[in-house]
Amino acid sequence: MSIIENPILLPILRTLVGTLIGKENLQLFDTVDWRDTSEFEYPEYYTSKNFHGITGGYLNATAPVTYDAVTRFAAPPNEIKQREKAIAAVKDKPQRILDLGCGTGSSTLMLKQAYPNAEITGLDISPYMLKMAEHKGKQANLNIDWQQGLAEATNFQDAEFESIAISFLFHETPVAISQAILQECHRLLQPGGQVIILDGNQQRLRHTPWLIKLFREPYSQVYAAGWINDWLKSAGFSEIETKPVGWVSQLSTAFKSNCSHLK
Repeated sequence: MSIIENPILLPILRTLVGTLIGKENLQLFDTVDWRDTSEFEYPEYYTSKNFHGITGGYLNATAPVTYDAVTRFAAPPNEIKQREKAIAAVKDKPQRILDLGCGTGSSTLMLKQAYPNAEITGLDISPYMLKMAEHKGKQANLNIDWQQGLAEATNFQDAEFESIAISFLFHETPVAISQAILQECHRLLQPGGQVIILDGNQQRLRHTPWLIKLFREPYSQVYAAGWINDWLKSAGFSEIETKPVGWVSQLSTAFKSNCSHLK
């Protein structure tokens, strides 16, 4: 008999899961209509892999209700403070900000709180993650535009945004897609626009393969073998800077060439 079939252990397991992901999220798992009606054409690199060891990756209801808890564990010692540092790195006061690969909207909500007068857009490929993001936005009474789409091939216009934030996305994509995403960022940014990237520390991860195995990320090994500064430079960005944050994360900033952001 497995744990989930054991009438004695099942309540204990459910309590543990509820503690880790939050009782509200556990209720959402049971009550939200998670059906995917988007008719979106998902790329093979996304559908063929299991992220965080979850069958189906981010294309099921388990992903959004567990993601925030997993991220807190995977970005020690304080994931929220790392997101705050990323937002603090935003220059000037942008009026149009894109959170690319927004997931459950954690950084998106923080961006809107930091820039309440700005138009904030959160884009993600997973309709399940977007449902959770929209729920969190409504709970916080924040007006955010949530859209489904590919980070490497959006439907936005050229130079539509002043700032683009990307959090914990590149370690979950093949290197070629990561580079395509940065090229798309360059297209979407206004001259002088800024990209801010929070993700795993590549230099540390390449020397700690046990972490990659622990979190069961299919693309983390090739991500760790690369260097974000080289990818940014190849995409046309300048004033590139990457520094460690937390224990196993890094924060990168870069600009689309223009001197208008300098004071």
